[in-house]
Amino acid sequence: MDAVKAIQYYTNRMVTDVSGMKVLLLDRETTPIISLVSTQSYLLAKETYLVDRIENSSRDTMRHLKCVCFVRPTDASIQALLDELRNPKYGDYYIYFSNILKKSMIEVLAENDESEVVREIQEFYADFYVPTPCLFHIGLVPSVHPLFAEGHSWNPGALGRTVQGLSALLLSLKKRPNIRYERNSAMAQKLGQELEYLMNHEAGLFGTKSIDGHAQLFIVDRKNDPVTPLLTQWTYHALLYELIGINNGRIDLS
Repeated sequence: MDAVKAIQYYTNRMVTDVSGMKVLLLDRETTPIISLVSTQSYLLAKETYLVDRIENSSRDTMRHLKCVCFVRPTDASIQALLDELRNPKYGDYYIYFSNILKKSMIEVLAENDESEVVREIQEFYADFYVPTPCLFHIGLVPSVHPLFAEGHSWNPGALGRTVQGLSALLLSLKKRPNIRYERNSAMAQKLGQELEYLMNHEAGLFGTKSIDGHAQLFIVDRKNDPVTPLLTQWTYHALLYELIGINNGRIDLS
């Protein structure tokens, strides 16, 4: 269960399945997802000569290049894709989404592909951030995406993003776990129930059981854990994170 290898597999698929010279377009959230597991030299070796943001409307038109788009299925990214397809800057488009795509989104993309430049649309479940092989996070910053609503209940946006990130992780690892959550935590229970509902609703993707049959997902609530935040890990990585801060593998010394 190596989370880094899971996303590297999808990254390799994107840049090798599309042969020839190409450009890689990412959105605001998929950019750090890819940058954590891949390098510019690796992408260049796979004939990816340009990496840019799909929101950048000032890109040059290069119809001789193929375009690989890897974006999250959000309203903002879909709108950026629609703007791109109405005025395509590249010859062919291969679109990959980092999570489960709604049927209505596919229909909207098809309606706006008047130039018929889209060659492929796929779901690649890489919708989480992996600083290390055994650690992942969803990318929720409390100052930007508050976790709590009134009292000790989930903020709906944070809950939805957490369910999406966990489901992508499970799909990338090909696991359908038994879900266990902390009995005294209403938030842990809510997260477990929402994730279980999604797995049942998308049974065609998750299957009926995990490959090994023994996968377990334990959901615990940090509010009921007063000890762990007091522990100090005496490693360089842990000390740098605690004293300075590490954001997606980068340390800002300013």
